[in-house]
Amino acid sequence: MNQAISSPSLQAPKAIHLKDYLPPAFLVQQVDLCFRLDDHHTRVISRLQLQRNPARKEHDLPLVLQGQQLQLIELKLDGRTLSSSDYELTDEQLTLTGVPDSLVLESEVEIDPLSNTALEGLYQSSGNFCTQCEAEGFRRITFYPDRPDVLARFTTRIEADQSRFPVLLSNGNPIERGELPDGHHFVTWEDPFPKPAYLFALVAGQLHPVKDTYTTLSGRQVALEVWVEKENLHKCDHALRSLKAAMQWDEQTYGREYDLDIYMIVAVNDFNMGAMENKGLNIFNSSCVLADHRSETDMAFHRVESVVAHEYFHNWSGNRVTCRDWFQLSLKEGFTVFRDQQFSADQHSPAVERIQQVAMLRTAQFAEDAGPTAHPVRPESYIEINNFYTLTVYEKGAEVVRMLSELVGRDTFRKGSDLYFERFDGQAVTVEDFVACMAEVSGLDLSQFMRWYSQAGTPQLTAESHYNPTARTFTLTLRQHTPATPGQDLKEPLLIPVKLGLVGPSGQDLPMEVNGELWGQERVVHLKEQEQTWTFHNLDAEPVPSLLRGFSAPVRLLLDRSPEQLAFLMTADSDGFNRWDAGQQLALLAIRELINQQQCGAAMMLNPALIQAYRQLLDAQVTDPAILAEMLQLPSEAYIAEQYDQVDVDAIHLARDYARKTLATALYPAFLKLYQQFAKNQAWSAEAAAVAGRRLKNTCLGWLVATESEEALQLAQRQFEQADNMTDQLAALICLAHAEDTTSGDPALKAFALQWAHDPLVMDSWFSAQVTRPHPDALERVKLLMAHPAFSLKNPNKVRALIGAFVNQNRHNFHRRDGSGYALLADTVIELNRINPQIAARLVIPLTRFRRMDDYRKGLMKNELERIRAEKLSPDLFEVIEKSLAQ
Repeated sequence: MNQAISSPSLQAPKAIHLKDYLPPAFLVQQVDLCFRLDDHHTRVISRLQLQRNPARKEHDLPLVLQGQQLQLIELKLDGRTLSSSDYELTDEQLTLTGVPDSLVLESEVEIDPLSNTALEGLYQSSGNFCTQCEAEGFRRITFYPDRPDVLARFTTRIEADQSRFPVLLSNGNPIERGELPDGHHFVTWEDPFPKPAYLFALVAGQLHPVKDTYTTLSGRQVALEVWVEKENLHKCDHALRSLKAAMQWDEQTYGREYDLDIYMIVAVNDFNMGAMENKGLNIFNSSCVLADHRSETDMAFHRVESVVAHEYFHNWSGNRVTCRDWFQLSLKEGFTVFRDQQFSADQHSPAVERIQQVAMLRTAQFAEDAGPTAHPVRPESYIEINNFYTLTVYEKGAEVVRMLSELVGRDTFRKGSDLYFERFDGQAVTVEDFVACMAEVSGLDLSQFMRWYSQAGTPQLTAESHYNPTARTFTLTLRQHTPATPGQDLKEPLLIPVKLGLVGPSGQDLPMEVNGELWGQERVVHLKEQEQTWTFHNLDAEPVPSLLRGFSAPVRLLLDRSPEQLAFLMTADSDGFNRWDAGQQLALLAIRELINQQQCGAAMMLNPALIQAYRQLLDAQVTDPAILAEMLQLPSEAYIAEQYDQVDVDAIHLARDYARKTLATALYPAFLKLYQQFAKNQAWSAEAAAVAGRRLKNTCLGWLVATESEEALQLAQRQFEQADNMTDQLAALICLAHAEDTTSGDPALKAFALQWAHDPLVMDSWFSAQVTRPHPDALERVKLLMAHPAFSLKNPNKVRALIGAFVNQNRHNFHRRDGSGYALLADTVIELNRINPQIAARLVIPLTRFRRMDDYRKGLMKNELERIRAEKLSPDLFEVIEKSLAQ
């Protein structure tokens, strides 16, 4: 038979719509796979036991299987070899008509893993075979009904050269292994739980394990294994500790035990995402599993812990209960992000965790909501599902689940999740099923809440208040409005949980009384209408409202507050998140004043209220270094830009830089004292207090070096040379590299590269440290580093560390008026489109937000988008570009 299939058509791809969902025509009871691994000529032999789906009333539907970039060798139906006239074969699917209600379909195909630069399906990474099948990568492995609502049991046999690939892993438990002729061997794996094809996994190669065990709450012993290349064996302990902590937390918090005899993690160097929750065999981007304090920062340790927990939690919220279709992606991802955020809050400081989550949400996700690719948490349509692995689906999706928890209460939320897992175990379901469980256990009508899943955009919450000293009442009015987004001009009111408190003149939370009912000192109110008013009684003095405590809803809060009120809340609010946010808003007010001064041609003068507020922070006794370190961070340029309909990127950069240097100069002695307090020589420790101390120390070092004083540069140089951990060394390197005087920065960069040339992950940090420099030559540095031996466009981590860091974190250099930053990004995206379409579609996003720039830059950016559109685009990139230019 030996029929070749070309790559998928790249012209005018069609959209898929949620409203068109139909159950699959056929279900799969059992899948038996055999892989004969070879670099360019891997053979995949598949045996599918299929049965017509009784949920479909039509009895003559054809059997349609997806398949891409497969060379068909042989096809059998119930043991009979088929000829090419017995089926229809295109470059997207295999169709058989007139098949019986129950059948066995056997196929043999050939694929080319070594040439697979898209990193979907089966491919090679550093000489090892690995897979990535979410969302639709399994169709690059064999013909299959590749959709998440088709669940089947899998048995997988892997055959390979034993000398090259001594380790052969797949989902489930190993049931057989043995020797084969010509130095080959095999291992057979059996997964007892039905799963969709996107959870299939295979790994083969020269890997070594670090092993441990975990005893579940019911007394079962589970083998834990982290598989890595030999030189990384010393970097696995933290991942194993994190995994065990996550397993214990999930048992205690959600009552969920692990269900297999073995849980494996594999680290690979080439991966489009962070990690993948394949049943029993999680495949990780190496950056999300490897951690040693000498080569990875505290932030990297935290990321490993968070991602390991996230993928483990998927075992129930995604694997045992999966999504019916890809429109329901947030059903598993939003819920699991919320669960990993809960876990991190319980392991560390809840306030710091929430601050860091919201800081990212209010810049990157809010920008997504305001851009041309804005979409609901559950989209109505898509062309390429890979484009919807977005912050909206993940992070905003988590916020939607968090709001559910706020609305029903934590204990009731646990009851709802128990009902959800028990009712739908082994099924593929929808967000309606999840929300219905919460409604059932709480007794709340959550029909209005469902609009969070269907409406795009970030709601605006406007607050007004009035104090009546005669009546001793305080009236609070909240109004909601969601701006129009592409395809959604009119928005309906949402159900918004607003957690609030009233802070009295002496800094204490006041008891709240509404209509004769005592609310206590904190309450979640349910904003359902476009406008609602609450009146609080028996208040002897005007309080300062503390709204959206813990950021109880993903909204923009519009509330006129004076610098004095914000400075007061910075120190008085009992909610750690709101203390930080008051500081952010105070700094934002001051920076906006500086921007206005620039635009009016006036000399810049920083509001002394900000200096005084920072002085009070620095002079107070340090009770929580982690919180203080967060409060000493100025709003990012990205967050400042989100406050404007038209972004003046140069004015924002100059204003923030002026504020930073003015504060650093005015408060230099205080920053120096605090730095010295936490820079005392002590051995590295992973304890929370030590992590917080390093964070605060390095924050102070950044402020000191902003003054460009010789003393500060010497402090940074000394820390760089004497650091016994990557957190301190990299922080000092960035301070030196970003200083205006390059006499220390360039030698430090060279020394760092010599020291760490052998470690790819550390070199990623070296790339980012250089391309985020505020220097005018940053773009030229990017071009130079793209030719560096440690860089490769085929490796997503390298692309993110170099190009991604430049275009997203060095905004004023990316937006150079000569347009060279835009041209560089467009050139890179065009090349990546041929190599890895997923990464190309994600990397291009900064160009798509051209409409908020000044007219000159807007034209340059649009020209580059049109230049990209003139290419032969993958569906991934086509969808993003078309949406960007369509408005």
